[in-house]
Amino acid sequence: MTGVNSFSVSGYGPERAGWTRFFARDSVTRRLDWPMMLAALALSLLGSLLVFSATRNRTEINQGDPYFFLERHLMNLGIGAALMIGTLWLGHRALRNAVPILYGASVMLALVVLTPLGATINGQRNWIVIGGFSVQPAEFLKIAIILGMAMLLAARVDAGDKPYPDHRTVAQALGLAAVPCMILLLMPDLGSVLAMVAIILGVLLASGASNRWIFGLLATGVIGCVAIWQLHILDQYQINRFAAFANPDLDPAGVGYNTNQARIAIGSGGLTGAGLFHGSQTTGQFVPEQQTDFVFTVAGEELGFLGAGFIIFLIGVILWRACRIARDSTELYGTIVAAGIVAWFAFQAFENIGMTLGIMPVTGLPLPFVSYGGSSMFAVWIAVGLLQSIKVQRPMSA
Repeated sequence: MTGVNSFSVSGYGPERAGWTRFFARDSVTRRLDWPMMLAALALSLLGSLLVFSATRNRTEINQGDPYFFLERHLMNLGIGAALMIGTLWLGHRALRNAVPILYGASVMLALVVLTPLGATINGQRNWIVIGGFSVQPAEFLKIAIILGMAMLLAARVDAGDKPYPDHRTVAQALGLAAVPCMILLLMPDLGSVLAMVAIILGVLLASGASNRWIFGLLATGVIGCVAIWQLHILDQYQINRFAAFANPDLDPAGVGYNTNQARIAIGSGGLTGAGLFHGSQTTGQFVPEQQTDFVFTVAGEELGFLGAGFIIFLIGVILWRACRIARDSTELYGTIVAAGIVAWFAFQAFENIGMTLGIMPVTGLPLPFVSYGGSSMFAVWIAVGLLQSIKVQRPMSA
């Protein structure tokens, strides 16, 4: 039995139904990783307050309703939680059998962005907009790559045929990951490509693949970056972002405006901040895209160093618990999936927070669990469901 409900019913008779079974020592509820769950929920709820603060006065985007973004952020959280529960109920082992379908659907969805159905939002053509509903396929490609590579790399190891993935298997896994990366480059969505590279490195390290592949991938990445620059694949706005990162004083009223205002907002917060809903930079609407890419600036200004540090602490709790799940998994497949999620969350959080502080270039990656956006919220909560499934389905003796 692969579903998590096999753990919730085994060993119980009719006399132990209801709440007793629900909270029994070997029930699903008791075996969930509650520190991770509570940290993710706290981040999402804190994010709702930050999103509300950033958008309540912005009549040009909230359609005259100060609660417009808050209500939708909470709705996205509710849908994300439902997707997490559904993922947990299905189980990562059952999803392993559906990986070809999930991978194919994710790739096809990403290809739709390159058709007339694709839409450009904030200078990036990586969205599908149908009516009033928008989807960013890149978020779901991250999950597809993790599951797809884990399935290939762990197949013969978990079956007992090999102690670690051989070179042919690693090459197949990299080929599987290369297809989505090429699609993202065609958009172009460089931020998501960088996140994919971090995921691929995390997956290879966890799989036990030869170090030759790790160093080879790093060398290929450097060569690829040079080629992208020389072949002028990047759009002009992306080149401008890197130029502003290399020279923060370059055009402070133009290309460097976002990062300059972000640093001013965070720096003005001090130790304890100006207080929620009382940040002058936020209230004055000086920081663009503050509910999405630059949501961390709201925390820095209104909650100060302590509040911003608390967000980083909660992210650290999620990464710590995910690392424990990867370590304790009794199958390589579960270890690889958990490690891929760790690499994803760690890189994306570092990149998002780093770009608000000026130590990383602006790439448009959201802050996991905190930034406004349905696709991102759904994807990260599905990832939490996968992590919980790996922990729950681990035998009691492990």
